[in-house]
Amino acid sequence: MSPVIAVLGLGEAGSLIARDLIAAGATVRGYDPAVPTLAGVPDVGAFTSTGGEGEAAAGADLVLSVNSAKAAVGALKAAISAESIKPGTAWADLNTASPGVKRELAELGEARGIPVTDIAMMAPVPGKGLKVPMLASGAAAAEVAGQLTSLGAHIEVLDGPAGLAAMRKLLRSVFYKGMSASIVEALDAARAAGYEDWLHEHIAEELARLDPPTVDRIVTGTRQHAVRRGAEMGAAAQMLTELGVEPIMADASRLLHERIATKAI
Repeated sequence: MSPVIAVLGLGEAGSLIARDLIAAGATVRGYDPAVPTLAGVPDVGAFTSTGGEGEAAAGADLVLSVNSAKAAVGALKAAISAESIKPGTAWADLNTASPGVKRELAELGEARGIPVTDIAMMAPVPGKGLKVPMLASGAAAAEVAGQLTSLGAHIEVLDGPAGLAAMRKLLRSVFYKGMSASIVEALDAARAAGYEDWLHEHIAEELARLDPPTVDRIVTGTRQHAVRRGAEMGAAAQMLTELGVEPIMADASRLLHERIATKAI
């Protein structure tokens, strides 16, 4: 028998995952208050559009919550309130929420006999769909990973509670998204100054030269030269302001260097 999987949230990520689940032979029960159905997929047979979280979860072997971090807790509460989700049904939250929210979900589920698995998607879903690399943690993580892996998913199970997968993802996000934002801000300023092509090439060359020891060099150098670099980023922030670019990342860098310098004194 094909597994019955509820997908809560049929936006970009949820719709791609739902399509791949259907293609792999699963029966999908979907719900999204903003997206009434799955475009291009008949509302019969392998896919059914439902009117709420409880209706979608009723009779499901697994529930995937792929709506949004702010809707994650409300979705589980709505399914529990509807009293249609039976104890033992696995609930997996794929939203990019904080570890604290994931732990709250696990506690809510545990009180009703619903094991909650924290799943972190570690790359953009478009282009990968269900095959997007994922991390999973929580009491039923191995079971949920087994169900989804049998349908084509790529999931690494972490030995730890719900919240651990989210923590791993968000720790990486501090680095990667922070770097990305700084690059965008720097290029905006370079464009305003007429040197965008030069800086673009310089950034590409620097990224191409990165190797594992680079991390240690960056951390050591930042701590050793925090005073000077803080002053340098203050000047950089002033330059961006003069160019008409708000120095959000540059000023944040100044503040961090100043904090490091103060602690080192």
